[in-house]
Order: sequence, then C-alpha cells, then structure tokens
Amino acid sequence: MFITDNYETITFEVKDNIGHLTIDREKKLNALNSQVLNELKTLLTHLIKEDKGRTVKGVIVTGAGEKAFIAGADIAEMQDMSVDQARVFGALGQEVTVLFEQLPMPVIACVNGFALGGGCEMAMACDFIYATENAVFGQPEVKLGLIPGFGGTQRLSRIVGRHRAKEIIYTGRNVGSEEAHNIGLAIKLFLTKEELIAGALKTFSYILRVSPNAVKLSKKVMNSGNDLTVTEGLAHELEQFSAIFSSEDMKEGTSAFVEKRAPNFTGN
Repeated sequence: MFITDNYETITFEVKDNIGHLTIDREKKLNALNSQVLNELKTLLTHLIKEDKGRTVKGVIVTGAGEKAFIAGADIAEMQDMSVDQARVFGALGQEVTVLFEQLPMPVIACVNGFALGGGCEMAMACDFIYATENAVFGQPEVKLGLIPGFGGTQRLSRIVGRHRAKEIIYTGRNVGSEEAHNIGLAIKLFLTKEELIAGALKTFSYILRVSPNAVKLSKKVMNSGNDLTVTEGLAHELEQFSAIFSSEDMKEGTSAFVEKRAPNFTGN
C-alpha cells in the first residue's frame, strides 16, 4: 500500500493499483477553498506527469465523513473576493476539473451526502458518478447571487440535457439521488458509503482486466469529442483506432483471443 501524506486538506492512498482520493475537511463539509483546489491541482498534475497509469490504474474520489462529498465552494472565502480574485479562484477550480478529465486512468466519483455547487462540478468532471441513496446534487449558486463557476453551466447540460440543466441551475433546487439516477447524473445507487466504495472497486476489478492503454485512449477520444463535430470526432477516433494497432496490448489481446487464453496486458 502506497500512501502520500504531504497534504492538509486531502488524502490520497493507493491500494491494489486503485487510488483513493478523499477531500478531507469534514468539519466544513469538505467545502472547496483555495488550499483544497491547489492541493488537488498538485496531486492530479503529479498523476498525469509522473504515474502515467503504471501504478495507479484507477481513482476513486470521495469526501470525508458521512454528510458530504463536497458541499460546495467555501462561501466564507468567496464573500469578500474582488472581480480579479474571483477570476483567479474560478480559473483554479476549472483547472482542477480539467485535470480530472486529463487523468490517463478512469476516475469514479463516489458521492455520499451533499454534492452541491463546486462539489457537483467536481463529480461531473470524473468519468462517471456512483452515489448513495442519501446523496444530494445541485447547482444552488443563483441563491447566492452567483452562477456556477467550475464548469457547471457546461458539463451539466452535456450529461442531463440542455433544458433539464437550465431548470436545475435557474431554480437552484436540490436533486435527490433517485432523480439524479433517473436523469443519468448518477449511474448507480448504493445504500451505504461502504457499499458505494465496494461497488466502485468491483467496477475497477473489471476495468483492470482489460488493456489500460485501450482504456486510456478511449477516455481521450471520448473527452475530446465534446469539443468536436461528429465528423471531426469520427476522424479523431479513426486516427487513434489505427494507431493502437502498433501497441503491444493490441498484439497481446488479439493473440490471446485467437489462442483462447487470458491476455497479459502491460499497458504498452
């Protein structure tokens, strides 16, 4: 088991090639302040630049305690910000969400309790969301005279549809776990936090059996497709599909299939 303990507001440990990232401000309901965001930026940048999926083959993101995944951005820090300070803070939050998307390995947000505002935005930046039945999602910024600033206006509509996203953002209302599941925001529900984490680990047990290189490229192509037309996206898919034929994993996977044996993928 590998543990990193150089952070004050987050914890990160790796068990059996799965990284467990916890936002650890339980007394503040894991609210996002500048320190949390900067520590997340440091960790995620390290995973992108240094790990390359060799040691960490998947990441589970959750919040400390039982009450909240991330209750939102830290309003106490935000209330006296100037326009320029708000721009820096918003840019930092957006940068962290983009880093989640750029991780070369799959990331599952495990949401228990509140995932509001910045918490919902962080969860949406992960590859998909699992949640407990007590999970509560929402973008309540309008209730504070604000708008979402960490990507909520963009990602929510891509997940649940433009009209539904507008209704959720305009009203600032809470979205319970059952509704979140019905609209595709949370794709699986669990009774307890323990079952939630176990469910994510079960999913990773399947992912770890397949080619990490193929999973990484699938993530890359699917995420880049958000900014492309269908024609452009198909061209990008074709480019990556053909390029992967030079990989060791492709040769191993196809050979194993023909030889009727289990493949031994290396991620190359």
